[in-house]
Amino acid sequence: MSLARFTVSYLLYCIVLAGIAYLLPVVFPDTRILTSKFWLVYFFFAIITYIAYFCADLGLKRNPEVGIMAIMGSIAVKMFFSLAFVLIYSLNAKEKGLIFVLNFFSLYLLFSFFEIYSLLRNLRHQNK
Repeated sequence: MSLARFTVSYLLYCIVLAGIAYLLPVVFPDTRILTSKFWLVYFFFAIITYIAYFCADLGLKRNPEVGIMAIMGSIAVKMFFSLAFVLIYSLNAKEKGLIFVLNFFSLYLLFSFFEIYSLLRNLRHQNK
């Protein structure tokens, strides 16, 4: 999958996730589902996932033999930046942590799923 094709599909995926996140408080008006800084977390993950994919894709194209190391490195960098984000957010936020934890991990898993799925599609094309 080329970077341009990934970008288009990634933007569509981000729009669908944003639409779902926008509709959740409308569908469940009496329940607090999203943290007050949800969109900050959302855009953080959207940007860091795109950067991680770009780095992994660049590593795959430069040297396909060590492409797996590039993928693992990009996932590790994403995880470390995410942990730093949680630390900074937790020190500055004054709200309950359970809603943030659920929002954080759901976004982390959803964006990571799409990134890993796209990277595995690249590896599948290399094996043919």
